[in-house]
Amino acid sequence: MTSPSVTATKPAAAAPAGAAPALSTPAHDTGLLLLRIVLGLTMAAHGSQKLFGWFGGGGISGTGKFFTASGYPAGEAMAVVAGLTETLGGLGLVVGLLTPLAGAAVVGTMINAIAVHGTGSFFAPKGIEYELLLTVGAAALTLTGPGRYAADRMLPVLRGHRLAHGALALVLGVVLAVVTLLIRT
Repeated sequence: MTSPSVTATKPAAAAPAGAAPALSTPAHDTGLLLLRIVLGLTMAAHGSQKLFGWFGGGGISGTGKFFTASGYPAGEAMAVVAGLTETLGGLGLVVGLLTPLAGAAVVGTMINAIAVHGTGSFFAPKGIEYELLLTVGAAALTLTGPGRYAADRMLPVLRGHRLAHGALALVLGVVLAVVTLLIRT
């Protein structure tokens, strides 16, 4: 009989080729939930600055001017895309819904933020430490999955998170970020 506090997948001997046994404990799942909530709400708030001007943000107009000044074409359209990506990606992480795609969306927008912000320094106020931390946190969630306390547990395809889902989503996020950066003048 297994303990209700520990859920293990098949033993190593019975696991499919190439799959490592997964161990999920309440502490592990609670830690992932905490990371998802804080990172997701941070990104959703950041996106709402772009979309609605909340929390001292520039709204679509102000953010659009920033995007135009940063070399992106159609600054206001880019503000909407970035705002929606950050808001929806962040909320997806909070709920644990389509976590690989939500995490990859955050990674893609943060790659652009790092490129725009520049890499002249690591530390704030002109460095990339904050953006890098958000990027790596989102990548980690994309690769590990959301844990048991997530909406993905109700989706048959994502119920048992696979590293391949996360890796493919990250590749998609990075490719879209690079394409976006290539359209900058």
